[in-house]
Amino acid sequence: MNKVEPKKDIKKVVLAYSGGLDTSIIIQWLKENYNNCEVIAVSGDVGQESELEGLEEKAKATGASKCYIEHLTEEFITDYVFPTVQAGAIYENRYMLGTSFARPIIAKRIAEIAIKEGADAICHGCTGKGNDQVRFELAIKAFAPDMEIIAPWRIWDLKSRDEEIEYAEAHNIPLKINRETNYSKDKNIWHLSHEGLDLEDPANEPQYEKEGFLEMGVSPIQAPDKPTYVTIHFEKGVPTAIDGKEMGAVELVETLNKLGGENGIGLADLVENRLVGMKSRGVYETPGGAILYHAHEVLETITIDKETARMKQYIGIKFADIVYNGQWYTPLREALSAFVTETQKTVTGDVKLKLYKGNIINAGVTSPYTLYDEEVATFDADEVYNQADSAGFINLFGLPIKVKAKLDQKRNNK
Repeated sequence: MNKVEPKKDIKKVVLAYSGGLDTSIIIQWLKENYNNCEVIAVSGDVGQESELEGLEEKAKATGASKCYIEHLTEEFITDYVFPTVQAGAIYENRYMLGTSFARPIIAKRIAEIAIKEGADAICHGCTGKGNDQVRFELAIKAFAPDMEIIAPWRIWDLKSRDEEIEYAEAHNIPLKINRETNYSKDKNIWHLSHEGLDLEDPANEPQYEKEGFLEMGVSPIQAPDKPTYVTIHFEKGVPTAIDGKEMGAVELVETLNKLGGENGIGLADLVENRLVGMKSRGVYETPGGAILYHAHEVLETITIDKETARMKQYIGIKFADIVYNGQWYTPLREALSAFVTETQKTVTGDVKLKLYKGNIINAGVTSPYTLYDEEVATFDADEVYNQADSAGFINLFGLPIKVKAKLDQKRNNK
């Protein structure tokens, strides 16, 4: 591999470390190309479970002087995930932002550690084609604006994941993958993404039924023939209980992941528009997240007035773009979150759902703040709504249409 021109003033580098293919080889690469600099690995635990096993030992065995494993899962769910769900923010109608809102919290902690350790630079393993490079670097700029950033994928001569594997093999760096199962994946408590290999061609059907492809659940075809009912309680837009049992944020998401996964819920296959300009095909597993987004939306139908709901829809689109684009630490995101928080004051109640073979079916919703009045809405006799009032309303509401039609007639008859 051709070496880059090293910067002699870079003696200590903090690496965003996952133990995956990219970051596994980057420790060795940094030492080769930056005068045998000290490398400190930092991994953010946002619920990737088994992927963290042996991570510290592996980092040190491959050249890191130390390895921080920062436990961020609770904060991730409460301060990043739930506010995004409250906003109803889903990118391009399908992607529930699992990777997107995990990056800011990880990058923030990396920046804090880099400052604490007196590092000269922060390094990440994001490719020059992806969104994550933007998400990491915008967060770093927010908390360590003068820190040097090293992005090997933008400067080394490795051109593919196969070449990365060859580099790892040549340097005796252990990997958990091989060329046959080399999907690019990102996992946390909220989701699992799959990219690459056969998925790069949108004409290819994802192999949901193939053993080992799905990790958080099963294909809808393999789900039980009997539906599962679940009731979720919200307080001011935040889920707090399942089937009457109070739960913390992490336990609640884990419980819904299990229920959703067993019933084939939350699979999304989409070609999305990346921030850097290209289209990219990905398959996402978000079982618990899909249930929460759905339940929250159902509860808002009876607790938020029409005009506020419409404004939230507009904001939800923008909020999703902000999260996707890595702009979490910006005044606009904070301002939109303040608006969303205000709208959630009455989003309290219970939502009952039926989970069946990949489908989420409404089974009832109640709230002490409901705006639904059965007496007003009923088709039966009532004493609160004068149907004759609608004639005057329609005359005024339709006045512009009527005026235009009459004037058009006059013009056409000339």
